[in-house]
Amino acid sequence: MTTYSAVRTTGIYCRPGCGAKPNAENVRTFEHPAAAEAAGYRACLRCRPYRVAGTVADEAPEIVCRAVRLIIDGVLDEGTEAALGARLGVSARHLRRMFHDHLGVTPDGFARSRRAHFARRMLDDTELPVADVAFASGFGSLRQFNRTMREVFRATPKELRARRRRADRLTADGGLLLRLPFTQPYDWPAVAAFLALRAIPGIESVVDGVYRRTVVVDGEPGMLELGPGGADHLLLRAHLPYWEGVIHVVARAARLSGVDFDPLTARTELSRDPVLGPLVAARPGVRVPGVWTPFEVAVRAAVGAAGAADLAVRYGVEIPGLGHGLTHVFPSPSTLAETAEPVADLAKAMAAGEDPQGMDPDAAAHFALRTGARDAFPAGDPAIRSAVRDLSAAPGRWQPWRSLATVHLMLRN
Repeated sequence: MTTYSAVRTTGIYCRPGCGAKPNAENVRTFEHPAAAEAAGYRACLRCRPYRVAGTVADEAPEIVCRAVRLIIDGVLDEGTEAALGARLGVSARHLRRMFHDHLGVTPDGFARSRRAHFARRMLDDTELPVADVAFASGFGSLRQFNRTMREVFRATPKELRARRRRADRLTADGGLLLRLPFTQPYDWPAVAAFLALRAIPGIESVVDGVYRRTVVVDGEPGMLELGPGGADHLLLRAHLPYWEGVIHVVARAARLSGVDFDPLTARTELSRDPVLGPLVAARPGVRVPGVWTPFEVAVRAAVGAAGAADLAVRYGVEIPGLGHGLTHVFPSPSTLAETAEPVADLAKAMAAGEDPQGMDPDAAAHFALRTGARDAFPAGDPAIRSAVRDLSAAPGRWQPWRSLATVHLMLRN
């Protein structure tokens, strides 16, 4: 977990490694940049904490992690803390208390900080007009955008853009090019290998270390390209019909690549295990990749990659000319719910906002693994069976971190 240092005498907070050297008695620490901002501190202009992924500690309670995922999905863009709490089965007061205890900020404050940080990166990295940046970052109006940026960064969006450095500017030959920050260690080749292993043909591909996939945003097709960028970021190139709400596209790409949660505690615990320890030591930057949509991974878990690809060809929209093996977008739950396919009941449930039911244990474990569960373990997966047998392992002792253990086992060769 990254710890942010705030200096009482200057009102500035920094990320680790910043060259500033304040007196220790003047320093406060925070586990998330949103907490530092809620306490009245502003981001350092030298180390620019908004460029670091503000991940949530993996030892945080599951309800906090679920709430964070929902916030990242945009539930507080127009909704309230009360509605978020009701969705999680707790009161808004209890949810705020848990956020304060574990993140140092309210759910609304967390969402506000995310939007502001994303907007600041877009002001640095792109040539999009300020108005487009506002709506791409999830703000409901230019007035709200300007007010928030002044509160968080003590400057207007136009002033912030004028301060950007020449090296910040990204050039793109088609599409919108954005940085996807992560905290070290992070092993993109391992994540890309896992995504290649689980890819649905026609929908996803990994070629020369770049992951590509088709997407649908508000009913319109697009394509994403995700690959290595620098020591602290991946590069995401988004080919989309419009930029409004692109913050949520980027957030889903972050979840897909596993950069949004740093498994520090899980990595530490598994490194002590006689079986998993050597695997963790060899690849400490392994993360648990997420999904673009839960429905897609539920179908893939239920019918396999070939079955999911067949459904995409028969019911998904074709997108010609993309190359890299990409041909279709994956059909929506409502589309497959109207078919006679074996996944129709699954599609109906998920179209209604329900969790998938009736999946066999291994399919359910795969679904849980990719959608954020810490302790999913598909024991019947051939790669896992082989690894456990070869290593004479006892998976029960890896609880509650078996999701990360599973990814290590799948990648061990």
